[in-house]
Amino acid sequence: MEHQPPFAHLLGLRITFASADRVEADLVVTDQLGNANGAAHGGALMALADNIGGVAAWLNLREGEGTTTLESKTNFLRPVPVGETAHAVCIPLHKGRTTMVWQTTIFRADSKTAAIVTQTQMVLAQRDTVRMVPDRRA
Repeated sequence: MEHQPPFAHLLGLRITFASADRVEADLVVTDQLGNANGAAHGGALMALADNIGGVAAWLNLREGEGTTTLESKTNFLRPVPVGETAHAVCIPLHKGRTTMVWQTTIFRADSKTAAIVTQTQMVLAQRDTVRMVPDRRA
């Protein structure tokens, strides 16, 4: 995906697939994204999920609408070691007019589930949006 929020670039997040019903991304867990235990910081994994959940919602918006995260919940199941790539897959649980609910599963390099994130995205009317990236769909 060509256009991503600046924060995604800061993290080093790379979208590998994007459609209205599925978004996938990879994040290399660098030392800067690690915690004291040598694994991905929980906030880095949450940011990965939040970003692709936002992208997924954005791909489902009508012209002129925006989106923002309303709520997010994360279950951490296993660590992702520094040096590995976390792979995230985001799918819709609900796509409505005013809210959307997305579930992102984050996998380790060994394909085991590291975290599951469920987030609610609020749909913003045009008057409530500020665009950081051009309004072009993938």
